[in-house]
Amino acid sequence: MSYGICLLSVVPARKEPSGASEMVTQLLFGECYTVIENTGDWLKIITSHDHYECWISAKQHSRLSDNTYKLQQKEKKVYAGDLVQVLHDTKQNTSFPLTIGATLPFINKNKLAFDENEFDFEGHQVEENNKGTADDIISTALLFLNAPYLWGGRSPFGIDCSGFSQLVYKLNGFKLPRDAYQQVEKGFPLSFADEAEKGDLAYFDNEEGRITHVGILMGQNQIIHASGKVRIDKFDHYGIFNVDTKKYSHHLRVIKRVL
Repeated sequence: MSYGICLLSVVPARKEPSGASEMVTQLLFGECYTVIENTGDWLKIITSHDHYECWISAKQHSRLSDNTYKLQQKEKKVYAGDLVQVLHDTKQNTSFPLTIGATLPFINKNKLAFDENEFDFEGHQVEENNKGTADDIISTALLFLNAPYLWGGRSPFGIDCSGFSQLVYKLNGFKLPRDAYQQVEKGFPLSFADEAEKGDLAYFDNEEGRITHVGILMGQNQIIHASGKVRIDKFDHYGIFNVDTKKYSHHLRVIKRVL
């Protein structure tokens, strides 16, 4: 068994070991994983932060020593808090962008050092132990407003509905699984839409009854969610009413509270 860490801004992770396969999620800088299968060109991995199985290109793999991986799993996580910030590789004297939610492993006085890697980071830092309020959840969500929808995306340059809710909650000290049908298992349900408060999660199903969408309630009958882009729409006990098309776009299944 071997371990790896994402040392690029964003790495696409796919359903199958092929560049033509659909992207099911993304790794952000600093996120670790376990390699469970190796075809040579592709690695099947399990992500450490949400235990998601997927495939990444071997060309985008950075090996992490066993000891460093174990230490990283125990340490208090710190995340990049700016929408976009620059990370400087001091050994290669190069810089590249980090997106919000990237992990900053072993950061100490704005410096990251582990195995053979050394980086400088001077952006805003968010500690995982700091639990946010409902107002904090909404403030974080609004940072992503107008970010384009991207299936499997987890960055302000492209994000899907569950990636959006997962990342917003992560930045406020709450862990959610990757996909909407997994996230719906967390928290406790509310009986009526009238009971909902800002920061609650609303889940929506398709004609087969499968959970296919999630959004964050803002109060005052509004919801922020990723559909075409991260947007704010009207919300009631039927579902999401798209303010542009003047039609219901998603059918409400359940509301959950995790705060």
